[in-house]
Amino acid sequence: MTEIFLALGLVLAIEGLVLALAPRRIEDALRLLASLPVDQRRMIGLGALALGVLIVWLVQSA
Repeated sequence: MTEIFLALGLVLAIEGLVLALAPRRIEDALRLLASLPVDQRRMIGLGALALGVLIVWLVQSA
C-alpha cells in the first residue's frame, strides 16, 4: 500500500511541476488531444498504460 501512495505522490508532483512551469504547453497539448479522434486517444492511452506497466515491471525485476 505504501508503494501506491508513493507512486501517486510522484505523479502529482510531476504533474504539478509541469503545470507550474509550462501552463501554456498544457493548454496546447489539451487542444491537440481534443482534436484527435476518440479511437486515437484510446490508443495513446493504452500505449501509455503499457509503457508504464513495462517500466514498473523492469524496475521491480532489477
